[in-house]
Amino acid sequence: MLKSFLLVTTLFVVTYTYAGNSSKSGQAGATELLINPWSRTSGWHGANSASIRGIEAMHSNVAGLAFSPRSEMIFSHTDWIRGWDVNIYSFGFSAKAGEYSSIGLSIMSMDLGDFIETTTDLPDGTGHTFNPQYLNVGLGYAKEFSKRIYGGVLVKLISESIPTVTATGVALDAGIQYVAGAKDQIKFGIALRNIGPDMSFSGDGLSRVGSFISASGENGYTQTLNSRSADFALPSLLNIGGSYDFIFQEIHRVTIAGNYVSNTYTKDQELFGVEYAYKTFLMLRAGYLYEKGLLNETVGNDFDNTNTNVFMGPSVGASVEIPFGKDNSGSFGLDYSVRYTGPFDNVHNIGVKIKI
Repeated sequence: MLKSFLLVTTLFVVTYTYAGNSSKSGQAGATELLINPWSRTSGWHGANSASIRGIEAMHSNVAGLAFSPRSEMIFSHTDWIRGWDVNIYSFGFSAKAGEYSSIGLSIMSMDLGDFIETTTDLPDGTGHTFNPQYLNVGLGYAKEFSKRIYGGVLVKLISESIPTVTATGVALDAGIQYVAGAKDQIKFGIALRNIGPDMSFSGDGLSRVGSFISASGENGYTQTLNSRSADFALPSLLNIGGSYDFIFQEIHRVTIAGNYVSNTYTKDQELFGVEYAYKTFLMLRAGYLYEKGLLNETVGNDFDNTNTNVFMGPSVGASVEIPFGKDNSGSFGLDYSVRYTGPFDNVHNIGVKIKI
């Protein structure tokens, strides 16, 4: 079984190696797929892709969905750079689909606020507003293949729209996790994310009515002209992560984790994190995101334009989980995280998790 795991890992890496193209850096669309909407994992910048469990695994490594309890629900709200009036609302549900497998559903919706409608004839505004709609829906399946190896796949529907123009697409994620150690304290994971065909916009908003006159100057007429939208690729990436649990007196746990993100259309990233847990009641975590150019974010009094990420390093988070039900089989959890964004007013996330 270990040989099979290593073979699949090798195929993932080889496949992704030939998929990269640095000359296309910055040309991907649907970049909302890169946003982590969940409170627990964002508290340490998603460094825990190897040890992530439950619904939140559907963002970074779907294999962790295999560890879902009988049923789990998450509600999450992200204040995306406070003061910009951009809100992200997320919902997730998972359930057992047999003794060794689980299924999950995730929905992420972005509220970008109201925009003033303008046209070529009325560049100062028509007096109307519109609200762009970004929606991602994911359906995942994960299975325990052995006590050491777990795998999963995730299909995502992507929708971006304004009242007269829309773009829809489909993406696929796949991931595996490997667990080792006497207390399952060693974990390794690898996942491919956002693999799918190119997307493009279409709709009445890309057409306009033009007036024409024949060569003789007579018989004027009108005709609808359609503009063609260029295709854009999805922001595919490869996650490779590992973690180790230090367990003290069976009630204290300290986990250190790291994750390497190989992006096709932006800079690669290294994520580092640590989490302390007292039983399952209290969890404190912190993370750090690094990419090339990040540490040179200021030169004198000026910002270095080589930094292309809104996140500028640190993140912190905390969770409180209260058990309930017979034999404390269920729990109610409250999660919070903050991600530092330098000159902006940070990204705040709060979530509620219910296990039954």
